[in-house]
Amino acid sequence: MGRQIRVSGAVLVALLLAAAAGCSDPVAPGGGDPKASASAGSPSATAPKSPGGDAKPASGDVLPGMVSAAEARTRLAALKVAPVGTMAGYSRDRFTHWAQQGNKCDTREVVLKRDGTEVTQDAECKAVSGNWKSLYDGVVVTEAGKMDIDHMVPLAEGWRSGAAGWDSARRKAFANDLTHPQLLAVTAASNRSKGDQSPDLWQPPDKASWCQYGRAWTTVKSTYELTVTEPEKKMLTTMLDTCGS
Repeated sequence: MGRQIRVSGAVLVALLLAAAAGCSDPVAPGGGDPKASASAGSPSATAPKSPGGDAKPASGDVLPGMVSAAEARTRLAALKVAPVGTMAGYSRDRFTHWAQQGNKCDTREVVLKRDGTEVTQDAECKAVSGNWKSLYDGVVVTEAGKMDIDHMVPLAEGWRSGAAGWDSARRKAFANDLTHPQLLAVTAASNRSKGDQSPDLWQPPDKASWCQYGRAWTTVKSTYELTVTEPEKKMLTTMLDTCGS
């Protein structure tokens, strides 16, 4: 008869705990769910989140979530270059907007409040007074009705460069993104002049805005993994060059 080996209760508990730990799912960097991390960049995901989720513009910027000029150059170089995509199947209605943001406010009213100064709103959250300076043309406006909310990367341009393959949730997030530099209050005249054109076809008339425009456009296209054309990339490079070093 062989020699019996006695195992203490403390050792037995430790062995059982170690075995249980070996059966758990791996932990992603930062403690997140690895499955969630893997799917975050998929077309079915909603709007990507910026660090901290801060929706306020940084000092010197008029839009939230913008990367620096140096980072924008790096991101621009990494964007996939592709020909202009088809408009088949496109409709603005496929990008639900404006979404409700709480307290009776929709996305438009939130942006008007954010981008203006001394903005007052009525009981329905509509801006009734305030001051806005339009980035594109430098015009100062005191009537909310004369301001449009521009999609930095227009919905149609997004469709042509990748959004056609998204689901409705991601398109809605793209059209109402308050975290990244996708929405901006500008004069109706400048917004309608821009239309759905990319930077190679339309540039803000006020060249002092080109640095911010190029950084914002590049940030959005990079965030949503949209493609760029060669002429578009060339003009964005020109705009980023106005930022200096």
